Amino acid sequence: MKVVLAVLAALTLVAAPAAAQVRPSAPVALPADGMVDKPCTSQPAGLNFASEYVRQYDWAWECRYAEANKQTPQRPRAVFIGDSITEGWVGLAPTLFVSGAVARGISGQTSPQVLVRFYQDVVRLRPKVVHIMIGTNDLAGNTGPTSAEMYTNHVAAMVDIARSNGIAVVLGSVLPAAKFPWKPALAPARQVVALNAWLRDFAKTRGAVYADYYKALANPEGGINADLAPDGIHPNARGYALMDPVAKAAIAEAEKLGMAKKP
Repeated sequence: MKVVLAVLAALTLVAAPAAAQVRPSAPVALPADGMVDKPCTSQPAGLNFASEYVRQYDWAWECRYAEANKQTPQRPRAVFIGDSITEGWVGLAPTLFVSGAVARGISGQTSPQVLVRFYQDVVRLRPKVVHIMIGTNDLAGNTGPTSAEMYTNHVAAMVDIARSNGIAVVLGSVLPAAKFPWKPALAPARQVVALNAWLRDFAKTRGAVYADYYKALANPEGGINADLAPDGIHPNARGYALMDPVAKAAIAEAEKLGMAKKP
């Protein structure tokens, strides 16, 4: 019986992707009540997107990068904002972030959460370019049922906020996904294609740049091969190596577009 339980536990860990795993954390005390000068806890160690404290008191996890934003010494060349795919990029392909680019990805997040923290984590840093890549967790319903219209509204709002503040925009495609290990009943491949078609067309209408990571990573089933993303969702170093040149070209193009619009 113990052997069976051990096997089941191991299979569970293998099946759960990094973005969907929930690690228990010690209870965190609220720093204060109501509107205060310092609303972020002084005990952030161990918190993640699914921690009870974050879910109840900081749904968009605005405190995640609050201190890092204060310590950003100069205007970044680019801010990459998104979910775990953006967050994981820093550790597995750090060379992209040594030339004035900073990452503001949070594992598990959906487009409404990114929109909530967009002004704080992007606009106030005054980057030349913002790279927006979000949608995987919307399709998985991480923050509840949603629709394509809700998703496009959130992305459109972020693009308009950026452009109104003189920030050039790169819209990264939703990465291929044939299935979600943490939501095995869903089959999102066709929805990914549809969202990417909208992102590509919307980028043209708004003067933004579309970064097509889907084309670089997709297999015939609309997913990602295990040698590029072991769980089919989150790229490994080899997967990010295919994404890097797409990102660099898109950022450079967006910078040119931004310069061309200046008087």
